[in-house]
Amino acid sequence: MTRFVPFIISAVCCLFSTLVLAYPNKPITIIVPQAPGGTNDIVGRVVAQRLAEQMKSSVIVENRPGAGGNIGTQFVANGPKDGHTLLMTISSAQAINPALYKNPGFDPVNDFVPIAMVGAVPNVLVVNASFPAKSLDEFLKLVKSKPPGTYQYASAGNGTLNHLLGEMLNQSYGISLQHIPYKGVAPALNDLLGGQIQIAFASLPSVLQYINTQKLIALGVSSAKRSPVLPDVPAIAEKIPGFSGTLWIGLFAPKATPKAVVDKLQKEMQATLANPELKEKLLA
Repeated sequence: MTRFVPFIISAVCCLFSTLVLAYPNKPITIIVPQAPGGTNDIVGRVVAQRLAEQMKSSVIVENRPGAGGNIGTQFVANGPKDGHTLLMTISSAQAINPALYKNPGFDPVNDFVPIAMVGAVPNVLVVNASFPAKSLDEFLKLVKSKPPGTYQYASAGNGTLNHLLGEMLNQSYGISLQHIPYKGVAPALNDLLGGQIQIAFASLPSVLQYINTQKLIALGVSSAKRSPVLPDVPAIAEKIPGFSGTLWIGLFAPKATPKAVVDKLQKEMQATLANPELKEKLLA
């Protein structure tokens, strides 16, 4: 029996080599479990375009929003384990939802294998340009002077990081902003820009263009320190020590995906993220 061992090992090695050479043999679909227009969607499409060029293969982004990201995440967890269906997700869906939902439909540890950490971005506390407070100090003083519920803040939905940051602000500073959940970032920003709601927490990439055109005023960032993209905007932690919440974005494959495919994806993503042009786009 032992004389067959080298042949078995050789056959297995050939199998994995063939698998890697054949992959991908059809378009790769990256599932984004949030609605179009949000940071994860924006970043996912930029990365997918560069990954397609890197792998010389078609890479498609498909939005499957709902239940705070649970629907799309569960879809990938239960989908094919061949490396052709991947998950581009954010910290709130992968790390927070399992604590908020009794049965989110997936296990973030046992159902997935990490491919790449794509990046991390802060949220920004923004207000409509017509809002009477123009700085973080003015905002906190104004809101604290009014009865509870006088002002409302928008988020991309219940359980999102935007939502939790608003509640952190309420608790840490003793104010009472009323939460208004939306079905994604885009409709929340539409109402914020239109003046139907005055306040929001939103990821930096999703609001940067409106801050630069002065349609929205940035009062503070949720990272522990100021963002180099908005150096004149204070970190909320400067006023409220310990206040911090950053959104990370990562690419995952289902846990049972063959190791040879995972290794290839990790290598290709490493090269993709090292691309100077992509880095410039992500920073923008």
